[in-house]
Amino acid sequence: MKLNMAILGFGKSATRYHLPYILLRKDINVKWIYNRNRKFELEKDYENCNISFTDNISDVLNDDDVKLVTICTPPSTHYNLANLCLLNNKNVLVEKPFATTLSETKKLLDLANSKGLTIMPYQNRRFDSDFLVLKSVIDHGNLGDIVELESHIDYYRPEDTSNNLDYYNGAVFSLGVHILDQAISLFGRPEKVFYDVKSIRNPANADDYYEIQLFYNTFKVKLKTSHLVKLPYSRFTIHGKKGSFIKRSIDRQEEFLKKGILPETEGFGLDTPDDYGIIDYINDTGEEITQFIKTPSGDYGRVYDSIYSTIMDHKEKLVKDDELLTVIEILEKAFKGDNPKIITL
Repeated sequence: MKLNMAILGFGKSATRYHLPYILLRKDINVKWIYNRNRKFELEKDYENCNISFTDNISDVLNDDDVKLVTICTPPSTHYNLANLCLLNNKNVLVEKPFATTLSETKKLLDLANSKGLTIMPYQNRRFDSDFLVLKSVIDHGNLGDIVELESHIDYYRPEDTSNNLDYYNGAVFSLGVHILDQAISLFGRPEKVFYDVKSIRNPANADDYYEIQLFYNTFKVKLKTSHLVKLPYSRFTIHGKKGSFIKRSIDRQEEFLKKGILPETEGFGLDTPDDYGIIDYINDTGEEITQFIKTPSGDYGRVYDSIYSTIMDHKEKLVKDDELLTVIEILEKAFKGDNPKIITL
């Protein structure tokens, strides 16, 4: 059965990270795209897709065929638009960040649950190829008990003229929300959290640097982003009692999409052998094993496969409510009190 949906917003998020994947799904149909300021020149790229464009949100809300709405508008609008869609009996997928506060998040989840609707954040980086290979290494158990995981997404962008004054436009809410979600999906709710969050390039703007450490009973997870890293760290470094795994390069889907290479292209987003991660561990017979681990294919469209199954087949949500609440709670507390600091959850 086909799932009819709409997208609110028609910027880079919608055109780069959503539509190229949705349009490959035969069981999902984009019926509407709403944008307050119509972009007629971009609409021409989708003339053969049978999508209706509108600057009147009522066209979406009053269409009973539309069962799912994806929100790709600026973060400050996410709560009000998601609330409006739920009130009009639409299931909702929300781009990052899901909301700007924990209170907003709880209200949206409560409303959705009271109406029997699905609402979920668009955590596409759960289907990054680098994260998928990390998860497979952990699941295989060759590293033994985990001691430490370090996760980086860094850039070298020395100039900051963005004028992002609001905290939810900074690095923590835009990138931290992804790598924090990855950690929570693997290990659950931590016991304590360390924060070091600041703006280095332009103190008048939102944060462009963070280090967040999650403390569990016997191990910790370190999450970092900086816009002043010229020689990059490894994307993932994980150590266990039996060995280590390092994945140096990041998922390549974004690299391909920026070049205009679409997901249906053969070889889309695939790592070369030089990009594969390396594992070194001691096996059960005491032998040291060192090998490269082939990177699986990443696919952001799998978020849509998942939410289709949740809405149409009543399967469990990809991002569970308690995971979402934990992520937003940790993000929000980054901006309460002094930095650096450590808190108990």
